[in-house]
Amino acid sequence: MSTANDQAIDVAAAGTFDIKDLGTVRRLGFGAMRITGPGIWGEPADREAARAVLRRAVELGVDFIDTADSYGPAVSEEIIAEALHPYPAGLRIATKAGLVRTGPDGWHPLGRPEYLRQQVELSLRRLRVDVIDLFQLHRIDPTVPADDQFGLLKQLQDEGKVRALGLSQVSVDEIKAAQRVFTVATVQNRFNLTDRSSADVLEYATAEGIGFIPWAPVSAGELARPGGPVDTIARDLGATPAQVALAWVLQASPVMLPIPGTGSIPHLEDNLGAATLTLPAAAVAELDAAA
Repeated sequence: MSTANDQAIDVAAAGTFDIKDLGTVRRLGFGAMRITGPGIWGEPADREAARAVLRRAVELGVDFIDTADSYGPAVSEEIIAEALHPYPAGLRIATKAGLVRTGPDGWHPLGRPEYLRQQVELSLRRLRVDVIDLFQLHRIDPTVPADDQFGLLKQLQDEGKVRALGLSQVSVDEIKAAQRVFTVATVQNRFNLTDRSSADVLEYATAEGIGFIPWAPVSAGELARPGGPVDTIARDLGATPAQVALAWVLQASPVMLPIPGTGSIPHLEDNLGAATLTLPAAAVAELDAAA
């Protein structure tokens, strides 16, 4: 049943993007990292509440969900399948492999080809799909030749186990190296109001038509303090600081695909409200200069 809040949220208003080898998705998606336990480790406090967040996201028009085998580990993928399988037509689910876990907040690159292949097979099983929509190398393992890792991804695509391929937390040179082996459909680097260290990657992705999936897109740090620029702009526009932060990210490039994550339906609805927020040029200029 729709509510007044449903009518105020229009995810489609953020526009769409065509991911190479995959197809069209709405530009404002959902990141499923925080439906796990503290430190992105183990079970969430309430597994049914986590499922409810996923169902609500799709109900409100989200058609792109990003996860990873390491979220939990395994927990996020399992909950996605529990909540949404059989998946509605048009829903795209991206996952990643290449980081192993040693405990809460512990992340370590592992890119041996046999390991990546195993993880793809396990993700297929947990997500209950025959093909992964978008598979991303979570990190390039510096102890394994990069071409071995890229070659394995290409093999998986050629075998029909994955549709599209992407990279995470990479440089422009690393993207170019991967492009010699396969079509890079997306890159997933940290990018937000206070961390623009991947601006060169965003510029390259924009020029190449590569989807840019910013992780931690809502982070605004000191800019969101009471009386700070994000807070002031939000008040002026009748929005929330999270919506201002996400609107700024969306307006940074047409290839931008933010995936704000949360384990809370109210936070989810707040984030998705950014789809209909357009920042005036003066506000964008102020935020551009603030970091």
